Amino acid sequence: MIADRVYEELKRAKGSDKSFSEVIAEALEASKPKKTIAGVLKYAGILKGDTEYDELMKWSRKRWKEWQDRSWKKSV
Repeated sequence: MIADRVYEELKRAKGSDKSFSEVIAEALEASKPKKTIAGVLKYAGILKGDTEYDELMKWSRKRWKEWQDRSWKKSV
């Protein structure tokens, strides 16, 4: 059951070419958070200063450099 006001709004949004289910599905889809760069950037740097993160990054940089050195030597 929905309120009369909500029903009237749905009916207006529906028009003659859509079903109520389509209107509701579109509204639900539009309300989902969008995957954007802004969504990712809000987490950028969040782990900086965390000792586990710092150790992992140190290890990763070392392995990356080793891999680059090996790859460069193979290409020469």
